Amino acid sequence: MKPAIVALALAAGISTATQALPVTEAQIQASFFPYQTESVPQVPELAPGSVINAGNVDKVMAYLDPAMYQFVKNGDYEITVGETTSFGLHQSYIDATRKYASQAELGAKTGEITAPGAGRPFPQEPSMDDPRAGEKLAWNYKYGYNWGDSAAIMPFYWYMKDMESGKVERTFKFNFNFLNYSRRTAQDPVPEISPNPSELFRGTYAMVLEPFDVKDTQLLIHKFQNDVKNDNAYLYLGFQRRVRRLSSGQTTDAFLGTDIMIEDFEGYGGRISDMKWTYKGTKWLLSPMYNHNDMALASEPVESDGYQFVDFTGTGTCFPKITWQLRKTYVLWSEPVDPNHPVGRREHYVDAQTFIIPRNITYDRNGAMWKTFTIGQSHPDHHLPQNKGKGVAIDDSFSMVDMQANHCTTGQFKGIIDPKLSPESRFTVQNMRASGR
Repeated sequence: MKPAIVALALAAGISTATQALPVTEAQIQASFFPYQTESVPQVPELAPGSVINAGNVDKVMAYLDPAMYQFVKNGDYEITVGETTSFGLHQSYIDATRKYASQAELGAKTGEITAPGAGRPFPQEPSMDDPRAGEKLAWNYKYGYNWGDSAAIMPFYWYMKDMESGKVERTFKFNFNFLNYSRRTAQDPVPEISPNPSELFRGTYAMVLEPFDVKDTQLLIHKFQNDVKNDNAYLYLGFQRRVRRLSSGQTTDAFLGTDIMIEDFEGYGGRISDMKWTYKGTKWLLSPMYNHNDMALASEPVESDGYQFVDFTGTGTCFPKITWQLRKTYVLWSEPVDPNHPVGRREHYVDAQTFIIPRNITYDRNGAMWKTFTIGQSHPDHHLPQNKGKGVAIDDSFSMVDMQANHCTTGQFKGIIDPKLSPESRFTVQNMRASGR
């Protein structure tokens, strides 16, 4: 075969679909229960109860992502280490992975996949020799069990803060709802809501409760089963009393003037096809995962049922007052394929057990650190009573720090796993109009 023909054949091989691979029970166990199959590194400075600060952070630099190392080194934040614990996902999701993962295969282009049923499509350990390992990790995240089949955050407080003074510039109070239309495993109907003529995968709905000037503002996002298809996103502006459709470019605007883009939601809220994905290796890193009920919680706001939110500390009170665990983590880079995208790349620090993204670093187009996102995760058995046994890592606190603007937006969640709170009727444009009157 001539060299030119060989080169063309190799190029074609890289772009064509991957083949479905059999998944063994050993791979299932290693994917969902990594702390039973691997030993957590024994580092004296990271024993539970230890405090990492500017004086000793260099000794454990290898166990922190670059942005968090910088915050601790600068004296902006101190990290208290907690015990590494298993965040086991719901058995129905594990069983679905066992049943269907051997049928999952990537298509010829990024964003194309054949993955019937539900569960984690690629539970095999990623390999640096696999040129599409990053894309497989991205699909594991998208098809993960974040919030389960449906959930609500009622309420959800966001605070815009000046990092130098700690002054709270603006406070938002939201309700958020999430609903999976397909790939459902635990809440009826399983595996899909029917009819589903638009072939939706997931819906996100948000309503602003406070402050008064943006009260009743609503956001609705529909993600399709076909990832290459643009998401439908709608915004209802309370003061205009009308629904308008958002363009894809508006998902990278500052949402309500905060430090967060819609594309930032849940660690990454865009499409797989919008990014080039690269697996950068596996590390043991400190991650913001903890037991909510064991934390020193905030004295306000307090809910009528006595629920208390996670508190904040550090420079500008921009950092969650929680414990961090040493956890197996996949380092995943995403780089926009659109050259006009405002982000240069994101570094996602993906939890290997749950496939949530508790830590992100966003770089600008010049390659400088721009923003860093912490999404604190509570174990469901140490949270609200109704969340016990639900097998869902509960988003419980967040901090988005704009390192260039010296500004942050923090958040306090009251996350509830209860299908009655997120009916299908809530995820419609008609509901937006009716709710905003």
